[in-house]
Amino acid sequence: MSLIRRLRSTFGDPPLVLLVVGMSLFGVAMIYSAGQVDTPNAVVERAWRMQLAWLGISLVALFIVMRLQVRWLEWIAPIAYVLGVGALVVTLAIGTGAGTAASTKSWLNVGPIRVQPSQFANLATILMLGRVMSRWSEAPRSLLALWKPLLVVAVPMLLVMAQPDLGTAMVFGGMMLATLFWGGVPIGILFFLVSPLVALFLSFQVKLFAIYMLVLIGFVYLYRLRLWESVLIVFSSLAAGTVALPLWNSLEPYQRARFVVFRDPYVDPSGRGYQLIQSRIAIGSGGLFGKGFTAGPQKRLAFLPEQHTDFIFAVIGEELGFIGAMLVVVVFAAILWRLARVAERTTDPFAGIVVFGIFGAWFTHILVNIGMTAGVMPITGIPLPFISYGGSFLLATFLALGMAQRVASEQGRI
Repeated sequence: MSLIRRLRSTFGDPPLVLLVVGMSLFGVAMIYSAGQVDTPNAVVERAWRMQLAWLGISLVALFIVMRLQVRWLEWIAPIAYVLGVGALVVTLAIGTGAGTAASTKSWLNVGPIRVQPSQFANLATILMLGRVMSRWSEAPRSLLALWKPLLVVAVPMLLVMAQPDLGTAMVFGGMMLATLFWGGVPIGILFFLVSPLVALFLSFQVKLFAIYMLVLIGFVYLYRLRLWESVLIVFSSLAAGTVALPLWNSLEPYQRARFVVFRDPYVDPSGRGYQLIQSRIAIGSGGLFGKGFTAGPQKRLAFLPEQHTDFIFAVIGEELGFIGAMLVVVVFAAILWRLARVAERTTDPFAGIVVFGIFGAWFTHILVNIGMTAGVMPITGIPLPFISYGGSFLLATFLALGMAQRVASEQGRI
């Protein structure tokens, strides 16, 4: 029992740390496997070494953050938020692209190192949301009461969308909904909040859009909102449907292509649809038990693009099969469950919101990445936590883990 107490006093939630570190080591192994191709690729072949080095840096960062008291995190939240937003502005001005997102401005070159500031701005935004929402005397019951957290998220989210990086922008949206839910905002208010976005997507199908608007009007009436809120919700959804086509035309060509090939990748099988087709083939060919570690033919013959970054789950499906892929999903579910337990057990509103904000960010990453590799969600260029190659993303996830561990370690003293 003394060992367990020491582990808990050090890590707060030892199973969560073990799961994340274990998944990260598994990620290094899969990145190594992704580099084992018949056509030499020096960048991909050495990627696992870089990821292992970043894992070492991330572990050091984990222990440093775990030494910071939760009250200190709350105190530095505004400073971190301003720095995060400032970094996004600088990135928008002098940032560069990478890989399949070469036309974006998402990375900054810091000497020989490339970092993605949006990953750290994400954490700063979570801290700021915790600081703002923890000061609520009661859970909001109207849209107007949400203006502060919405503004906190809107500023970095719009800067990220301007890069343009729609995938990371989706993560900001996911963590916002998660923190609002944990902060006690009713489900009905959350639905009204996202109703314009739903209308935006449904507007491309006239019948579906008409049915949705009728359902929305009925729900607004039954919910008994204030008159101005009801009018705002209905008209904002109508406006979203009106601007859908101009917004579509304003997207970059590669972004429009991602949505088109999501519906039918065979409209451009050798171009924009190639990546999704090869990902499906790789996952499907793995069968129940897979082709074996490093032995995936789609990967080895270089048919699968971005196999060590955004599409590494396709390598897992091909080489480890359905069983291996499902085990990965189960471990992800266990990680998210442990996070939710940490948030549930704390009586500190700031700490609970921060931990559940991390839950929302990681859940969005996992859902969108696995969904896009399987072809059930559009390709948005979003990495898989702990597994995809990416140093700044791995470091950001371990910083978030350190915050969650600090909350867990203080639970007994709150």
